[in-house]
Amino acid sequence: MAKIIAGFASSHVPAIGAAIDNKQTHDPYWQRVFSGFEKAKKWIADVRPDVVIAVYNDHASAFSVELIPTFAIGCAAEFPPADEGWGPRPVPVVKGHPELASHIATSAILDGFDLTIANKMEVDHGLTVPLNLAFGSPDEWPCPVIPIAVNVVQYPPPTGRRCFDLGRAIRKAVASYPDDLRIVVFGTGGMSHQISGPRAGLINSKFDKAFLDGLTKDPKKLAAMPHLEYMREAGAEGIELVMWHVMRGALDDKVKEVYRFYTVPASNTAVGNIILENVAKPAKKAPKKKALRKAA
Repeated sequence: MAKIIAGFASSHVPAIGAAIDNKQTHDPYWQRVFSGFEKAKKWIADVRPDVVIAVYNDHASAFSVELIPTFAIGCAAEFPPADEGWGPRPVPVVKGHPELASHIATSAILDGFDLTIANKMEVDHGLTVPLNLAFGSPDEWPCPVIPIAVNVVQYPPPTGRRCFDLGRAIRKAVASYPDDLRIVVFGTGGMSHQISGPRAGLINSKFDKAFLDGLTKDPKKLAAMPHLEYMREAGAEGIELVMWHVMRGALDDKVKEVYRFYTVPASNTAVGNIILENVAKPAKKAPKKKALRKAA
């Protein structure tokens, strides 16, 4: 049976993608950011998930302001990088897992959790930057990815509680999928930041670090935070953090925090990364048989 073994949450700052694409990761300004993700990259290289379910928000790339689903799940075989105004990012096409995605859609919808089914969809930096931060810049992404887009662009976005419950619905669906798959759920989006208006440039490190604490220790209380508190404490774009609740809701109540990284600034935002493992489930995949025979 398929199982969710861990959650991985990170910011998806577009400037991080530009730094990767323009080979600036070792520049003094960016080195601090990218060095903080080295342990996360090692962790996921050891875990080697069979599938990633990536929760992100579209930035008017796949969905215009004429049509904005609250939740959309990508059920296609592949998802090309979107042209966000300066050409598609030079990253691999994201390969999907249509069978598992359709299974999740069916389970969640029949369970009362309506999802929009996207059978054709381009993906922007909201999805591809976290893949870079986890997997580096490979010729192909190492595993299939199921994109789940959440509206945090136009009011009203879903509540944190609704996102947490979506995570629960995903967990239930995965648990009934017959194939033996080990799955990591990504939650993405900025921590505190505001990109326009009188409070442009706002960063609230105290709020961000408390959010990370709550995500590990008291996620249900954290998920009850109202929209206005995100707006007040984390800035207008800080509402993206509701997507981290989907990741947390997909995990067990009790988790082990295996890594955390936080730094400011990157572009004009705070950057965070947290990795949580289900306590009862070992995360590392068993060594390959060939290696075992050699050792014997």
